[in-house]
Order: sequence, then C-alpha cells, then structure tokens
Amino acid sequence: MTATTHPPTVFVTAPRLAPAGLQRLQAAHCRVLYLQDGGGEAEVAAVLARESVDAVISRTATLSAAAIAACPTLKVISKHGVGVSNIDVAAASQRGIPVYVTPGANAQSVAEMTLGLMFAAARRIAWMDAELRAGRWSRAQDGLELSGRTLGLLGFGQVGQRVARVALALGMQVVAFDPACAPGPCTVAGVRMLGSVDELLPLSDVLSLHVPLNARTRHLLDAGRIAQLPRGALLVNTARGEVVDEAALIDALRSGRLAAAGLDTMAEEPLPAGHALAALDNVVLTPHVGGSTPAALAAMAGMAAANVLGWLQGSPADPSHCVNPEVLR
Repeated sequence: MTATTHPPTVFVTAPRLAPAGLQRLQAAHCRVLYLQDGGGEAEVAAVLARESVDAVISRTATLSAAAIAACPTLKVISKHGVGVSNIDVAAASQRGIPVYVTPGANAQSVAEMTLGLMFAAARRIAWMDAELRAGRWSRAQDGLELSGRTLGLLGFGQVGQRVARVALALGMQVVAFDPACAPGPCTVAGVRMLGSVDELLPLSDVLSLHVPLNARTRHLLDAGRIAQLPRGALLVNTARGEVVDEAALIDALRSGRLAAAGLDTMAEEPLPAGHALAALDNVVLTPHVGGSTPAALAAMAGMAAANVLGWLQGSPADPSHCVNPEVLR
C-alpha cells in the first residue's frame, strides 16, 4: 500500500452521499463522482473505464469484474453497508484491492425495521389500513399475539442481537443459529444458540433472516426448509431476497402453510409491476429501506469515506472491516 500523493477521485455508485461522508471526502480535497439516477452495472463500468478513479464507495449497483479490470488506478473499495453480493470481491482480490464494509452502522435501523415488519405481519396492520381507507370496517380477528411464541433468528450478528433483546422483553422465547456461533449460551442472556438451520426451523413460530447472500445462503430457505417451519409461522426478511426461494415462499403463503410474511428485500428489485407477492394480502412489503434512516445513512457514509481515505492516506481502517483481508498482508 502506498499513500496517494494527489487529490484522489472517489466514485460513489449512487446519485448522492450523505453529508457525513461527503464532508470527509471534501476535507481531503477529493474529487467526488456520482452515478446518475437509474444507472446500473453498465454505467458503473463506463465511469470506471473513462475516469482515473482511486476509490469506489459502492451502494447497490453491481461492481463487476469487468468494471474493476477497466480501471487500472482503482486502489480501494468500500461498501456503503455490509452486503457485498453486488461486488466481485474475487476480482478485487486478484488486483490486491481491499474491499471494506461498514459493520454496525445501520444495525439499529435494520433491527427496528425487522420488528416493525414482524408486528405488521402478525397483526395484519397493512391489510386493515387498506380496508379502512377503502371504506370497509374490517376488524381482523386472526392476528397473532407474539408473547409466548418462539422467535428463530437465522444469523445472529449485530442486527439479530438487537432484535433478540426486544423480543425477549415482549415475552418471546428466542433461539438462533449462526455458523460463527457455538451452540449453547450466548452473549445475549436468554437466547439459546442452536447447532443447525434444521434444528432452528421447527421451533420458529416467527423466523427472521439476518444472513449475508453468498453461494451457501442463496435459496437457503427453499420449499423443503419452509415445510420444516410450524404451520402458520411468520417469515421476516430484512437480509437479501435471494436467501429465500421466492416461488416456494409464494406457494406457502397462498396455501396458508405460512400465515404471513414481512419482506424488506425481494429477489428482483425494484419489485416488478404485477408481481405475485404484491397480490397477497398476507404480505407486508417495503422497498429495501431497512437500513436507510437518515441516521443510518449518515453513519454508513461516514464510515465508508473513512475506509477509503484511510487506505489512500496510508492509515488503513480496522482490518476486521475488510472482507478480503488476505490483500492486507
């Protein structure tokens, strides 16, 4: 790693960056480029091929191997968030480019969205709101009271731990599985860590997903695993849509195998017009905004800017924030 001696160029793969990050970059005299509204993978690659970019702050647009290869000046990438499924990390590693993330920056925001979706799905809040606005006084009597139920957490990082604490306060039982955590007692008193997904699912009256998307987790919750959940269970997904086999999920919601779902993420985003999920009145949908409160956006922007500036200025960020730490050696 060599500190950059000229004012660096930072490319943000979104139309804007929160002031907490932009001000850091401006204080370092960075030239900041943005992806225009509606821009995608091709536009990202075009900017990187055309401009001498030193660093990328990656939002949701795909950062492909071809795009990385097109920019010989690229030195560091920081994800504005923690999910790197849209970044070709292997291609970055081949170039010796570190890929950083912003762990914990949006954890509270995502945890609160998780809880909101859980309550909304359990008590059919969105459906009743729509009924009332349409002039119908439809008082649903089939809502699920959560106290005394078991919440299963698939993934137990910072988001899952925050959700667990609130669920315990509600009187729920909480069990969790995370490959990085050993079965048995855990740091959140009252949560029981289990040894496998298959052990978790039959216990989960409510299942909440908090795992990254990768080759091991894609369609992790398929038809067979959905069938392991108790009949009438709820599903909440604030992780990534592709963790769930969406066709199997739709079948389970239509049949009543699952009572309801609260989804902040879908396999295809934006959700296409006329999608089957949008036609189901036992589904609550939000447009992937779990981590997008102003406070979370400011924290992610600030940390992402610090990640790239640290590398460019010769003072790298915490190595635990790097998803390909082998390039740091």
